[in-house]
Amino acid sequence: MDFLEALTPFLAVTGAVLAAVVLAWILRRIAARTLRKVPQIQEVTRKSRGPLQAVLAVLGIRIALGATARDAAWFSPADYVLVLALIVSLAWLLVAVLSIIETVVLRHYESSGRDNRRARRLKTQIMLARRVAVAVIITLALASVLLTIDEVRALGAGILASAGLISIVAGLAVQSSLSNVFAGVQLAFTDAIRVDDVVLVEGEMGTIEEITMTYVVVQSWDERRIILPSTYFTSTPFENWTRRRSELLGTVELDLDWRVPIEQMRAKLKEILDGSELWDGRTGTLQITSATDGMVRARILVSAADSGARWDLQCLVREEMVGFIQSRFPEALPRQRWEAVPSSSVSTSQENDDDASRHPRDARLFTGSPEAERRRKDFSGPGEDALEEREARRIS
Repeated sequence: MDFLEALTPFLAVTGAVLAAVVLAWILRRIAARTLRKVPQIQEVTRKSRGPLQAVLAVLGIRIALGATARDAAWFSPADYVLVLALIVSLAWLLVAVLSIIETVVLRHYESSGRDNRRARRLKTQIMLARRVAVAVIITLALASVLLTIDEVRALGAGILASAGLISIVAGLAVQSSLSNVFAGVQLAFTDAIRVDDVVLVEGEMGTIEEITMTYVVVQSWDERRIILPSTYFTSTPFENWTRRRSELLGTVELDLDWRVPIEQMRAKLKEILDGSELWDGRTGTLQITSATDGMVRARILVSAADSGARWDLQCLVREEMVGFIQSRFPEALPRQRWEAVPSSSVSTSQENDDDASRHPRDARLFTGSPEAERRRKDFSGPGEDALEEREARRIS
């Protein structure tokens, strides 16, 4: 009889665990069937299998032990451990449920077009909201665990009594971290940047890969990751190439000789753009924007649906136009010119120099010739006789 009484709690716990596993499997099957239209829902719900089984198992074990071993000496410490496990498993389950909700909502508003601005904005906001919710859940779970300890509850009363001083010290200690947190929230809900936006930061072009509560991850064009604090995007100017829409304009500039055939180049540009899938059909022009220093500058303006297509289209147009000019109009290639001075002009210049040396009066302005002396006298002012005469008239 004593053996059966000792074995009863073990059998009850085993039955509770088995029931929890079966019930968790049933609930997952129901969720998967309900959300079967959502892609990768199996992978998302698989993440919730562990926390769901843990919650159901802990609840079942507590019920089983409460019904079979309440009078045992070890029941109170075991029940306390189960309470802690229940708090942790509930927090774990809530985090998994938030992931499922995020996946379902993003699938509902997903856009298949290139300019999925609304979907990107919603994705950014939901991702940040989930992270904030996860942080709150973890904080509440930790606080609940600590509050189950009598000594910690007594310490909490003393902490609340000095909350003013602690808040000041904590505010000074985490000022930088809190500013990044608030900046991250501001970025997510003011629509300044979104996940998958194309930006130009620190001289690097890349896409916003991830926005957290404290930092932003930018994936550069060569697949490097640039980690920037959230405050960077609220205090430093940066370029967002997909703020309103993804379409962009691109330029190709060529320095050519003055003999370049403009109309033939325009016809070739039209041929290139019509035969390329990269061009979106909005803009395709060629203009001469400069004509100085012995060359003319041809500026080609093209448009594309996004930044990647724009870059490839610019390279395509540049390569095709260079090959076209090389093969059809080589005289239009840029070149430098020097003009040779004829020998007659050199001899004439030398004769003029000889005449100047033979006639030094041409080289002096106020001395060396009668004309220069007269000119010097004219510019020297009245003589001493004239000054004495003026003085005598003034006295008389």
